[in-house]
Amino acid sequence: MSLIESPQRHSPATEAESRRALIEALKRPRYEILPLDGIADEVIEHLPRGIKLTVTASPRRGLDASLELVERLSAAGYAVAPHLSARLVRDTAHLESLVGRLRAAGVDDLFVIAGDTREPAGQFEGAAALLAAMGELRDRFADVGISGYPESHHVISDETTIEAMFEKEPMATYIVSQICFEAEVIATWVRRVRDRGTFLPIWIGVPGSVDNRRLLQISLKIGLGESARFLRGHGGWVRRLALPRVYAPTSLVRELAPSIADPVARIAGFHIYTFNELERTEEWRRQLVEQLIAQHE
Repeated sequence: MSLIESPQRHSPATEAESRRALIEALKRPRYEILPLDGIADEVIEHLPRGIKLTVTASPRRGLDASLELVERLSAAGYAVAPHLSARLVRDTAHLESLVGRLRAAGVDDLFVIAGDTREPAGQFEGAAALLAAMGELRDRFADVGISGYPESHHVISDETTIEAMFEKEPMATYIVSQICFEAEVIATWVRRVRDRGTFLPIWIGVPGSVDNRRLLQISLKIGLGESARFLRGHGGWVRRLALPRVYAPTSLVRELAPSIADPVARIAGFHIYTFNELERTEEWRRQLVEQLIAQHE
């Protein structure tokens, strides 16, 4: 991977520039989905083909469930980036088989994570080890993503997550931030990442428009799944999920608009954790884009 030079700093974006940048980011999000029963049909019914999808890997269901969903969605005309959990990969032979299967499905974007399995299925403890083992296999993908943590990881120290990101950076092309509900926390983290000399594009992780009770139900169902990670560190949020209301990230994404418009931040766009609330999240996205365009005219 080639080194990426930091863009020159400049004056803060105007309100109009921030709005335009937000519109463009919302027009091309990444939607994260969970490999649960019936989700492929919901994707086909509610999401346009132009939206990039990412498919999580559940320790409970295994990688095959994720790959089967990836293959079906790819065949239906969607661009899909599967999560490849290092701790679910047994060995290099298994890794080569997975890569071959993904490339046969037309996948050219891979998101590599450690995974939440307590005991590795084989020889890979984390994402860095798996990426290193891939070697030239990485070149078979146009893009390879790694994770970043605006807030503290629930079991890993901040220093460890930072060091891990630096170790993986030369083997990746972009970063996806874990879900966060505070715009200033995200913006501060982005600045710190750039100040430390990491300039890979960042996809900012935000929640979709999700019914609280369904979010709690799905999170409990998938157990240690990647998308439920934030719940274990936010007891107050779990209590709020019991309330009969719907969360929408409108204020959050609006507050992030100046960061998106800042070329120094190198924000690629939004990585939206849908928790499989596809129809509601897509309706929210379309309506917000229409509102922002109307304000811009």
